[in-house]
Amino acid sequence: MKHDRTTTIIIAAFVLLVVLGKLLPQWAMFIMTVAFARGLVVLGLLLLLRAGLVSFGQALFYCIGAYAAGGLGRFFGISDIFLEMLVGGALAGVTAFVLGFLLARYRGIFFGLLSLALSMILYGLLVKTEALGSTDGFNILPSTLFGWRPDAEWVRYAVLVSAAAVAAFAAMLVHRYLQTPLGRLAPAIKDNEIRVEYMGASARRAVHVKYVIAATLAGIGGALAATAVGHIDPEMAYWTTSGEFIFIAILAGTGNVVAPFVGAALYGAIHTMAYDLSPNTWQMSLGIALLALIVFLPEGVWSLTGKFRARHS
Repeated sequence: MKHDRTTTIIIAAFVLLVVLGKLLPQWAMFIMTVAFARGLVVLGLLLLLRAGLVSFGQALFYCIGAYAAGGLGRFFGISDIFLEMLVGGALAGVTAFVLGFLLARYRGIFFGLLSLALSMILYGLLVKTEALGSTDGFNILPSTLFGWRPDAEWVRYAVLVSAAAVAAFAAMLVHRYLQTPLGRLAPAIKDNEIRVEYMGASARRAVHVKYVIAATLAGIGGALAATAVGHIDPEMAYWTTSGEFIFIAILAGTGNVVAPFVGAALYGAIHTMAYDLSPNTWQMSLGIALLALIVFLPEGVWSLTGKFRARHS
């Protein structure tokens, strides 16, 4: 039986980031923090994609998490980064639990379009809500860690380490979930849902659980992104944001829980380089680079690890 080194890789990567993260420039810390936020959303998408479900509405929960973090500071004066992520994830999870009774009934394109419609409803509501800044959004309070506010030169590093810790913990929990009977149902639901029901398992319940977990992770990611950027606006719920998450998921692949974070970091690096090299046509440069990766690596970047093991076995 093949030895699973996923947990070891996650812990080693976290320790390496804590040790070497202080040497990174401020802009690199920011990009990596945002990559962790996106990676958390894509980690939830991994659960849905393994079950054959494509959600075009994860921006709904991403935005809920971001506005939850902003609302804590705006209305209650709370700026603790871990509390913001906790509340953001909880609100997103509760929302998904309610909506899941409807969405768990649908499959294929109907699941994707319905999730997209719900996200756009939130976008429309936020645009019309002046108390939350309407189209301009609003700034959120500077981050604190358990009541402690780091010095200006240490803020980015503190937020990065916090993001890495939450991402590592979430990745290990999802990895453990995928090894449970409910987690192992995903490929069976994708291949033959009728046979799953015939064997006595509830495919609808499994999809509902995966939807709630994915939403909770997206809410945590949204709160983290809001903390890193320091500003939130309705664009976080727009359909292009959901499309970005789907793109990263395809780029990364679904082979391992580490893949979403690798894909998010790669996407952030390509995006930054494309904008630096061609500010006026960066979208085209980004599209060409990512299209090439998808064409030559149709199973995602993580598939390279399988090819490497096969070559050296």
